[in-house]
Amino acid sequence: MSSTGTFLRRNFEPVMLSVQVLVDLGVVLLACWLGYRIGKVVGGIGPDTPVLLYQQVSALIAAVCLLCFHAFRMYSPTKSLLNMDEFKAVAKSTFVAFLVFQTLIVYLHSTDRGTSGPFYDWAVPLHRIIDLKINPTTISRVTLLATFGLILVLTTVSRFVSFKVIQLLHRRGIGNRNVLIYGAGETGKKLQSKFMLVPTLGLNLVGFVDDDPGRVGATVVRSKVLGSFADLEMLVGVHKISEVFVAMPEAPEEEVMRVIAECERLGVTYRVVPRFYHMMAFKVRIENLDSVPLITRPDRRQNLFGMVAKRTLDLVVSLLVIVLTSPLLIVTAILIKRESPGPVFFVQPRIGKDGVPFPMIKFRTMHHNMSFDAPTPRSPYDPRITRIGRWLRRYSLDELPQFFNVVAGHMSVVGPRPEMRFIVEQYDTLQKERLRVKPGITGLWQISYARQAAIHENLDYDLYYIENQSFLLDVVIIALTGFAVVKGTGAY
Repeated sequence: MSSTGTFLRRNFEPVMLSVQVLVDLGVVLLACWLGYRIGKVVGGIGPDTPVLLYQQVSALIAAVCLLCFHAFRMYSPTKSLLNMDEFKAVAKSTFVAFLVFQTLIVYLHSTDRGTSGPFYDWAVPLHRIIDLKINPTTISRVTLLATFGLILVLTTVSRFVSFKVIQLLHRRGIGNRNVLIYGAGETGKKLQSKFMLVPTLGLNLVGFVDDDPGRVGATVVRSKVLGSFADLEMLVGVHKISEVFVAMPEAPEEEVMRVIAECERLGVTYRVVPRFYHMMAFKVRIENLDSVPLITRPDRRQNLFGMVAKRTLDLVVSLLVIVLTSPLLIVTAILIKRESPGPVFFVQPRIGKDGVPFPMIKFRTMHHNMSFDAPTPRSPYDPRITRIGRWLRRYSLDELPQFFNVVAGHMSVVGPRPEMRFIVEQYDTLQKERLRVKPGITGLWQISYARQAAIHENLDYDLYYIENQSFLLDVVIIALTGFAVVKGTGAY
């Protein structure tokens, strides 16, 4: 391996963060240049306006944007589920950067200095030092709006591309960190399944450590239990372990603290799956009663503005899709009817918000005499699927009639997928949380790596959405769903 490759593998995160800062700077400056060109074209910038003015404005915008990106943790090495938090941070930081920029050019611009007094005598010289020499009245408003709009769009696109590049590097083993899971029980197995499902996390699972001597040497799926507590120091040194995931939420506190103390002694980063970790899937607030920490859930009611915004987005997107795809809907209906006898639509009772059933509509993709209550097809060659149905499933076009469900108020564009009654009747307490919101046509699960598994087996994605739902998150999911449909990664 070359010295460059070795350096990159050992310093992957700081190198990638440094590159990301430079990329963000280039993207912001590109947006400033494009905004300037737009201002020249539409007439927002006069022919006599000096270019130097907008060079100074661009430098200030770049500095403010990078500071806001940092403030909103866009340079944190820790990534959220499908990088959703990063995409939301782009929008928030861009909006805040716009406000900060406007404030700076107003308050750091020279004005009337004729006022006198003790405070002014001290403040005016300081103001002269930090005077931006930029007159806000000479800056084109059209240019500013176009610039920050472009910053939002281009930064989102560049972050998506960066995300894919880092995924590609991790798939090739570049920048991966060797990790151990301490605890080979059910929680440890769940962590292992996440590592296997999402190899782009950059985590290379070396194996398990467990205090049960009977488990040492056994194989858990693809990984071995390499030793017990006494072997931890040796394993960390031999395998160059970077992180230890302590997955023993059911163990006594003193046992967990013993493992944590050993990790600290060895200088290894540790991450602990807490007791009642299912509760941590929700947004929680930590309060203190004197010296005793208390965990509670904040108010779970959605605010009126959020409800109105979501319903408005649902109606706008649904009506737009129905109008634009109306010729496709008609052609599809004709093809379904010509290929096999039976109805064009497949209508099935599903369970919606608060457990209320509703008739969900889809294009029929299977032969009418086949059992629709049988397990969902896992292959495009399932004999129950028609030829037109195979094509509809590949591009998720069989879901198009559900936009009528959205208009009727039964569903939302984004939300957990609706289940059949017999599955909902088997829900445990945690799974019933899915019924707190309207079911959706698309969601985090549909654009994740886990979309081939059963709906109710991927509760993490639904809980994340329910706890973090917002207008912006819906827009991001809808955009990513569009990419998935174009790529043809729909269900079988």
